[in-house]
Amino acid sequence: MSVMNDRKSATREQLLLTGSQLFFTNGFHAIGVDRIAAEAGVTKMTLYKHFPSKDHLIVAILERSSEMYWEWFDKTVGKAESREQILALFKAIAGQHSKSPQSSFCLYQAVAVEYPFPDHMVNQEVSRHKQSVIRRLEDICRQANLRSPEGLSRQLFVLMEGFCMIARLVGPDAPPADIEQAARILIESHS
Repeated sequence: MSVMNDRKSATREQLLLTGSQLFFTNGFHAIGVDRIAAEAGVTKMTLYKHFPSKDHLIVAILERSSEMYWEWFDKTVGKAESREQILALFKAIAGQHSKSPQSSFCLYQAVAVEYPFPDHMVNQEVSRHKQSVIRRLEDICRQANLRSPEGLSRQLFVLMEGFCMIARLVGPDAPPADIEQAARILIESHS
């Protein structure tokens, strides 16, 4: 890779990092490209060379977040039996919340609130990610020979999403053990 490509890549990475931090702290509509460029130490024109619009930057941040999520997911479920994979997932969610309630923050939920229209490119990226989570849960439920894997995967998904929202609203007082117990009850009801 040439020095120019390295610089472009480093600049792109800096824009993704700066945008992520600013959006996480302030929300998506509250932050403009001027501030992102300034805090990343680049010109607005440079930002636009990497991302044609703020929406494209947000989509790139969501794509990066999705990659990181799937790395975490795969590491979390490991090579355990399918049923144990589900329980490991919910135990990890509860454990992360216990360590840091901010870890329960769902970037996708926050984006969906600010970009609620289904035909918007940002909302579509949120939908793609969330649909992939449901499909993955369904695959695990099917491998575990649980009844109604489609329905169970959606119930587990609602449990995950609900816990993230409650944790965000209630903060450290959200009881993380409840999510593990609820997942266990759902799994047992589909055995």
